[in-house]
Amino acid sequence: MARKTKYDYYDDDFKVTAIELGSLPKVKSKDIADILDIHPVMLYRWKKELRDGIILKAPGKGQISKQTSDELKRLKQVEKSFIRLQQEHELLKKSIQFCSSLKKKSSSS
Repeated sequence: MARKTKYDYYDDDFKVTAIELGSLPKVKSKDIADILDIHPVMLYRWKKELRDGIILKAPGKGQISKQTSDELKRLKQVEKSFIRLQQEHELLKKSIQFCSSLKKKSSSS
C-alpha cells in the first residue's frame, strides 16, 4: 500500500469546531468524523490536544494563555491545600479541647 503523499492541514478553528460538534449531547464523535471526512481517531486526538493546550481556541471563544492555565491549576492546588489545612486546624483544636477536659476530670478526682 502506498503512503499518502499529501496530507490535509486543518487549522485550529476547524479543530475546535469539530471538537465542539463532537461534544454535543446525543451526537457520536464517529458520525461527526464521517461528516467532516476525517478519521475518528483524529477527532479524539484533537480533543486531547485541546485539553493539553496544544490547540488553542480563538480569543473570542474564551482562550486563555498557557501561563494563565498553569496559574489556575496552581490556584486550585493551593485552595485544596488550604481546605485540608483548615480541617487539620479544626481537628487539632478539638483534640486540644478534649485533652484539656480529660486533664480537668482526672485532676479533680
